[in-house]
Amino acid sequence: MADKQAFGVVGLGVMGRNLALNIERNGFSIAVFDRSSDKNAEFTAKYAPGKKAKVARDLGDLAAMLEKPRRILLMVPAGGPVDAAVEALKPHLSDGDIIIDGGNSLYSDTERRVAALDASGTGIKFFGMGVSGGEDGALWGPSMMPGGDTDAYAHLKPVLDKIAAKTSDGPCVTYCGTKGAGHFVKMTHNGIEYGDMQLIAEAYDLLKNIGGLTNSQIKDVFVEWNNSELQSFLIELTAKVVDFPDPKDPKTPLVENIRDVVGMKGTGTWTVKASLDTLVPVPTMNAAVEAREMSNLKEERVAASKILAGPTPAKFTGDIKAFIADVKAALYCSKVCSYAQGFAMLSAANKQFKYGMQLPELARIWKAGCIIRAAFLDDIKKALINEPAVPNLLCTKFFKDQLASRQDAWRRIIVISVNSGLPVPAFSASLNYYDAYRRAKLPGNLIQGQRDFFGAHTYERLDNPGTFIHTQWAPGAAAEGH
Repeated sequence: MADKQAFGVVGLGVMGRNLALNIERNGFSIAVFDRSSDKNAEFTAKYAPGKKAKVARDLGDLAAMLEKPRRILLMVPAGGPVDAAVEALKPHLSDGDIIIDGGNSLYSDTERRVAALDASGTGIKFFGMGVSGGEDGALWGPSMMPGGDTDAYAHLKPVLDKIAAKTSDGPCVTYCGTKGAGHFVKMTHNGIEYGDMQLIAEAYDLLKNIGGLTNSQIKDVFVEWNNSELQSFLIELTAKVVDFPDPKDPKTPLVENIRDVVGMKGTGTWTVKASLDTLVPVPTMNAAVEAREMSNLKEERVAASKILAGPTPAKFTGDIKAFIADVKAALYCSKVCSYAQGFAMLSAANKQFKYGMQLPELARIWKAGCIIRAAFLDDIKKALINEPAVPNLLCTKFFKDQLASRQDAWRRIIVISVNSGLPVPAFSASLNYYDAYRRAKLPGNLIQGQRDFFGAHTYERLDNPGTFIHTQWAPGAAAEGH
């Protein structure tokens, strides 16, 4: 079908445009459309000349340009715009055609759309595909997380394999599973990303406000760390950001003149909500989300800083090299906990929603192209392959040994932070997660007694698990409760 275009893209914002150009550069002719006539005109004038690209007049025109089965990637804002695009496309598509949502959509929305199209009798397939890597990744090779109909994926794989980021392990794309699996994986990726960013910020805070390092010295520390087991995209970019000169005052690092109020687009919050639905604790990610929420209380914090008592962070007076090494160890251990929480939630969702994910493959496709790409993802992949029955990464031999060798430093940093009044919510949450997970008996026995006292919710005895018992603790004790 030489007269037809191979692939369609709807939405010509930076991500959509760059993905379209990536697809065309890798040998697939494209048809594109945006509801903004200005963006269509810009693409026609600036990007289409000399390329196997056509700009459609409308969605019907786009569909008519494409070979069958039609493959159409939506790069539009999540929520209503995706629903609107699907409804507008439906009359122009037929059995076997595939709509791919490449935005940051909530996985449950994707599952609703899959179910609606399956019930429509049209035979149109819907894919939810997480895309990570930002503008450059979209153009030169992102990490992609597609989920949907297994048979339909055969028509997407040749294109996605070509345009994905590459490592020695292959292209950074894999079939994630059925229904909303792709967007569930991307959501979890973003939750881990929230945790990573907060942990790095806490390390910076420790180095600066307890270690007394200048931004130039902190930059050198991050450069050094990026040549170690902490090597990652986020560590690399932190080294570039932390001492970047302020254009208004080149003698001052720009980062010190940035207001400490952090934005968020919702995917971190979705991850925390999904953890509640899957009954998997993700305290590091939760701490990162709450830290962003706390940052938004700027005016309240400024006022509180003038009236609430507490220690002022004191400069470290001991061996500064040893202190930096301890911060590094604490950061590594905390990052491992964050990834362990993410993969535990993926594993739980896999069972609960019957997605069919291959967890080692998810670690593999995050090794390049995406925001959380890091050297130790290779260690995670190997651990998941070598010990598939282990329920948590913390218990695999490699990571068990890594954390055992670093945990004294981790604890020292938490103690210094607490005694200095310097909040490290993600570091602390990570250590609490580790200590709770390794403890055979938690104080939940008391809570079970309390629940049975006021609500007759029953409990199990250690000597008879599986049998639920109610005790009359006191006359009239039972009342409604949780």
